[in-house]
Amino acid sequence: MDFWKKLKKARKPFSVIAPMANVTDAAFRRMFAKYGKPDVMWTEFVSADGLVSPGRKNLLIDLRYSPKERPIVAQLFTGHPEAMKKAAAITAKLGFDGIDINMGCPDRAVERQGGGSAMIKDPKNALKVLEAAREGAKISGKDIPVSVKTRIGYNKVDLDWIRLLLEQKLPALTVHLRTRKEMSDVPAHWGLMPDIVKLRDEISPETLVIGNGDVESLEDGRKKIRQSGCDGVMIGCGIFGKPWFFEKRPHERTPEERLKILVEHAKLFEKEFGPRKSSRGLKSFAVMRKHFKAYVSGWDGAKELRAELMKAENAKEVETIVKHYLKAVLK
Repeated sequence: MDFWKKLKKARKPFSVIAPMANVTDAAFRRMFAKYGKPDVMWTEFVSADGLVSPGRKNLLIDLRYSPKERPIVAQLFTGHPEAMKKAAAITAKLGFDGIDINMGCPDRAVERQGGGSAMIKDPKNALKVLEAAREGAKISGKDIPVSVKTRIGYNKVDLDWIRLLLEQKLPALTVHLRTRKEMSDVPAHWGLMPDIVKLRDEISPETLVIGNGDVESLEDGRKKIRQSGCDGVMIGCGIFGKPWFFEKRPHERTPEERLKILVEHAKLFEKEFGPRKSSRGLKSFAVMRKHFKAYVSGWDGAKELRAELMKAENAKEVETIVKHYLKAVLK
């Protein structure tokens, strides 16, 4: 039984981590596996075209994971069925528990490749890409499940698009409750979720529906599940700087605790992606800066500390800055 079926059988509301480029990398997910693991992990979204190109070595970095992160889903995007088939085969052979197709990212570069939100405007090709992913997932002999993440429409709400995807009998469908045009500039339309759930019940009762957008806390997610009838929620921005977000008994961390966890995160990032002997790092340490901003906020002196951390070029410098700060504050 695949993990989606297990979640369906459990009949319990669940929470999953959103796929975000240069955010949900292996180090980030490892922190959540330690401090508060969600029910399902997602990788960063990865270009299927790039994954099947001669230079794919760099993209394979984004598909690193550890057993502690399971079940883990690899998210891929492309507008080219053949590339998706090959990329899905690669992903399946890497041992992922599932593949998810990004049919909702509004990034222009992604759309130019025919992926992300561009698929909403080209449903025929979207279905070809989905079928290609399913074929590729079978090549390894494991036949891992293929799900989809999308939006409620491109320029306007389009439930016919949601209906079309449900007709494909997906194991899971994640719906970001905004249109492509709206980006994240308006509140998510959670009022539409009951209609989407009703469609699911009529068309594909076995499909798990996951709501995405404006989930501020685990309790807020549970409330949205109860009110809308969806099966689970996907959280993105709300998890920044909070590896403990999904812990069963959440409690607020003190600034000192947050800073110690930040240092741990920085060290793990450098260990995973930092410079090796005679080579550059696999990922720039500058990626950590968006995490500094999230970890260090909400108390007097946080702004000044953030400014110092933004200058750090490695984990050692981060640790030194934090130690000096704590020594000055706690003396």
